Amino acid sequence: MRENLHEDADRTWCLSEVDIFCDLSEPETAAIADAAPMKTYTAGEILYSPPQPCEVLFILKRGRIRVFRVSAEGRALTTAIINPGTIFGEMALLGQRMYGNYAEALDDVTVCVMSRDDVHRLLLADPRIAARITAILGRRLADLEQRLSDTVFKSVAHRVACTLITLIPAKAPTRPLRPTASHPQVTLTHEQVAALAGTSRETVTKVLRELADRGLLRLGRGRITVLEPDRLRDEAG
Repeated sequence: MRENLHEDADRTWCLSEVDIFCDLSEPETAAIADAAPMKTYTAGEILYSPPQPCEVLFILKRGRIRVFRVSAEGRALTTAIINPGTIFGEMALLGQRMYGNYAEALDDVTVCVMSRDDVHRLLLADPRIAARITAILGRRLADLEQRLSDTVFKSVAHRVACTLITLIPAKAPTRPLRPTASHPQVTLTHEQVAALAGTSRETVTKVLRELADRGLLRLGRGRITVLEPDRLRDEAG
């Protein structure tokens, strides 16, 4: 019995921590949890792609997701970085099509997955949730426009700094820390940062070394420690 209670609590956690479900009753949350089974993906795994689209809605419980497109010339453009507690994989039912997009797990991730019919029955039929989903999609479109603008007008160094700032955990401190204190870390390889910033790995390595030489970062294998978040935020512009 205790194990079953633990499983139920874990199953509903991915909903209770999501803003769009913030004021639902326990029965409402449980109904959505029943319709949204959990699934795990390993870092680097593709959740969906143009050759393999899927009409489902993902609710991200753990890890980070990169959503991107690939041009005819083979250049990848990151359109969104999804953090835990929000939704992605917007189907046509929500007014956005994910066809042409890829979704890649940046870490080992856990998601809750809802079918098209259940999204309509449990989410869009509730005016509270439907309005919040619309707001999320609007913010994501604004973020995409900013990314496109950055790609055109910002230097590579600015884009790399902006990418790192975006990936710093939300609760990371914004003021200088004592030498013994814990600094925020970005657990990505140089190649992954390059993909997010829309440039080459060699260029990212050069930029990161310059930032490290200036004391803003400390570089490790598959890990970038941000020593001066405020100064790095200034670099991002």
